[in-house]
Order: sequence, then structure tokens, then C-alpha cells
Amino acid sequence: MDGAFPPADTFYDEAPCGLLLSDTDGLLLRANATACRWLGFTGRELAGIVRIQDLMTVGARLFHHTHCQPLLQVRGSVGELQIDLRHRDGSRLPMLVNIVRRELAGQVRDEWALFMASERQSYERELRNARKAAEEALEAKLCAERRLQALNAELFAADRRKDEFLATLSHELRNPLAPMRSALEVLKLKRDGAAPDARLLSVFDRQLHHLTHLVDDLMEVSRITQDKMELRREPVDLTALVRAAVCDTAGLMEHARHRLDVDLPAHPVTVDADPTRINQVVVNLLTNAAKYTPDGGRIALVLGVEDGAAVLAVRDNGIGLPAHALGTVFDMFSQLEPALERSRGGLGIGLSLVKGIVELHGGTIGAASEGENKGSCFTVRLPLAHAVQLAAKAESTAPAPARILVVDDNADAAEMLLMALELFGCEVRAAHSAHAALAVAREFAPEVALLDIGLPDLNGYELARRLRATEHGRSMRLIAATGWGQEKDRQLAFDAGFDHHLTKPIDFERLRSALGPPGQ
Repeated sequence: MDGAFPPADTFYDEAPCGLLLSDTDGLLLRANATACRWLGFTGRELAGIVRIQDLMTVGARLFHHTHCQPLLQVRGSVGELQIDLRHRDGSRLPMLVNIVRRELAGQVRDEWALFMASERQSYERELRNARKAAEEALEAKLCAERRLQALNAELFAADRRKDEFLATLSHELRNPLAPMRSALEVLKLKRDGAAPDARLLSVFDRQLHHLTHLVDDLMEVSRITQDKMELRREPVDLTALVRAAVCDTAGLMEHARHRLDVDLPAHPVTVDADPTRINQVVVNLLTNAAKYTPDGGRIALVLGVEDGAAVLAVRDNGIGLPAHALGTVFDMFSQLEPALERSRGGLGIGLSLVKGIVELHGGTIGAASEGENKGSCFTVRLPLAHAVQLAAKAESTAPAPARILVVDDNADAAEMLLMALELFGCEVRAAHSAHAALAVAREFAPEVALLDIGLPDLNGYELARRLRATEHGRSMRLIAATGWGQEKDRQLAFDAGFDHHLTKPIDFERLRSALGPPGQ
């Protein structure tokens, strides 16, 4: 085993540091090969000839005399000294020195260990540079994170402002729509005098329905983006919902001279869903197909069952989808063409709304197309409802005539609503402020009150509370009729004592239902 190691002299001569042996006066007695290479001498040129002080610079020599020698005499060692020695050619050699004084063979000797300080300085410089680079990188990362946080905050604020804008826009648009819808209902129901032109009524009805549809989409997509859409799920027959949606869009299909082929199963397809929301999905898909198919096109709607899911497909032979649009067609405000170049209209929110509603039901939706002008197909999958019975639907009955108070600061809206309710056979009164409504209610004793929320003196919530506080108001049916249709607005209405919450423009079928006997 000893042969595996070099001789001790080799360890000494080739040590990675310079090793010197001197007497107490500094006369060099021995130098290893490393020290000789660093200093530029041979061992024979140093041993017994040169004193260590002769190899020092003037400053190092003075420091050795005033500090090293006294410490060696007192402590017998000196460590971690940095002094400059001179090479044979006169160049300066910064050295880190350790010295130990001990007795060897009866003689006191100084043992020197030399380390090239230039290498250490270079190493320390590299360490400092690395540390500085790391600190700069960390600071840059922190700055980037702060900028990212600021951008995220700005995006969040912009998104919140967008949602608030959509909600406010929907509310503001509902206000002029309300009297228009009421006026149309009056024109439809009036039997005295000259009958209005059916074509005019058809155009009016179709365009008003379209505008209402856009406003509703704005409101619904705002709810979805804020995670505030509430589903009222129940077991429903998807076949019946599809038939109803086909009826809802029949006028649009006829106007565009489209051929709509509907393939529905003979048996019920039961899903656990909110029927109103699923109706929106089907109507939007049919509307989208009609809108992006040239007049006289073909549209097919197929409903079936596959792998435990209801599968609804709407296919058309319209303008189709380019490959790059398949991944973004469901994005908010997505449009295939710039707004100024397209003639089909729309806000680009219908498919985004459809996707949101379908996913809230635990379903999926996909788009497929072979390319531009080759048509497109949208496929919805909804989980089937198992072990459920369809709830029996009681036949609706026409509401009995009732005394109704309409409170709205928009005189046109109030007047048109009064005319429509009179044609229902109701006795009606109107008020345009909360205080006027309280006075009319004391005299008129209405059975039902339709209250706008944004009134000039008291808001509709406070008016509802004050009406409920009266003896007659405790049994009065209160209906909120407002342009604010978010879920929080509905909850505020119910908390204030309202029985129903209807958004403007009022759906008169829903109003008929709300006017029916309690509990209907």
C-alpha cells in the first residue's frame, strides 16, 4: 500500500503552497519547489544565502520587523498576513503568509507557508461580481414582478369596469325598450278601430325582439364573467326545449328564406338544467347559423343521445370558419371580420354566452368547419339526468282581473304598461314617484304593484318596505319591474319584500304568470 503514495519529499516540494524554513533572523534554510518557482530562484540560490527580508518590499520588511517578529516571540505564530514579496525580476508578488516558530532538533526555526494572494483576490473578485450579478438579477426579477402585479391590477380594474359598463349599458337600454314592448302589445291586443298593418307589426316585433335579445346577451355574459349567474335547474325534456327554440326563431328563418331541418328523437331526452338558459343556448346557435348563412341556405338541427350525454348539433352551409378561428370563436367579442366590413351585425358575445352557460351545466361545446364558405357545425353535449321524473306542468290559466298600481318615473313606460294591463282586463292606476305611489295605494288599495327601482325620491326597495308596513300592503303582491337584472339586484328585491323580479322590457307571458293566483 505504501507504494501507492509518493515519497514525503515529493509532497513537500510539490505542495500547492510555497514552504520555507528559516532561522529566527530570517536566513532561508530550505525552500520547496513551489516557492522557488514563484520567486524565480533555485533552492541552492536561496538556502543559506538569502534572508526572507531580502525578498520583501520596503513596506513589507518594516511590517515584518514591527509586527511579525514581536508576535512570533510572544505567541510563536502569525496567521493570515498579507505582505508583498519580490520576484527575481523585481515584480511584486502579493502573498498570504502563515508563520509558525518551533524547535526542531534543538534549534528554533520559523516555518513559512506562502499562498499567492493574487489568485485569492481574483477569486474574491469573481465572487463579488457573481454576487453583484445575482443581486441585480434578483432586483430585476422583483421589478418585473412589481410591474406584472401592477399590470394585473390594471387588467383586473379594466375587466371590472367592463363588467360594470355592460351591466349599466344593459340597464340603460332596457328603459327605452320597455315602453316600446308595451306599445307593441297594445297594438296587438287592440280590437277597436282600424287594425294596424300586420307587416308593420311583424317588422316592429322582429326588430324589437332582436334588440331585446342583444341586451339580454349583454347582461347574461356579464353575469358569467363575474361568476354571478344562478342556475335554476330541474329535470327537463331537451326535446321540448328544442321545439320551443325552433318556434322562437321561425320568423328569423322565414325572413332569410332558410330551410331548417329538425331531427328529434321520439322519446324524451331528460337533462338536469335551467330551461331558460338552455333555451338561450339553442336560440343563440340557431340565430348564429341563420346570421352567417346566405339567404336561402340550409340549416340542420339534430338531437340525440350518445355515451350518457345529450348531443345537440346545429349545422349550416354558410360562410364557415377558417382554421385559425376555430380556437377563438367562443372568445368574448370574437368576430370573423372587422366591424366596418361585415353586414351581419352582432356584438360577438352570443357564442361566448353559449359556452359559459353550457359549461355551467357541466357540458361542453365544440366548433368544426372544413373552411371558409364550407359551412360550420356547433355541437353541445350535456349530461343526461338519471332516475328522475319530469315535473308535471300545470296548465296556465289566465289571471283574474286585478287592481294594479304601476309606479315608474318614465311616463311613456308607465302609460304603455297601463294600456296593456287594461287590455288584460285589469283596473290600473299610475304614479311617477314613491310618495305619489304611497298616496295612490292608500286610496286605491291595489292587489298588485309593479314598482320601478330607480325613482326620483325613494328607490323601489324602500317603497316596497313602506308598502309592506301598511295594513293593506302586507297582502299586496309586489313585482319589481326594472332595468337592473343582475343576481344581486334580484336578491335585493326579494330582501326588500318583492314577490317577483322582472327585467325590462317586460315579458308579458311572465307578467301574466306573476299576476296569477299566489303560488302559481
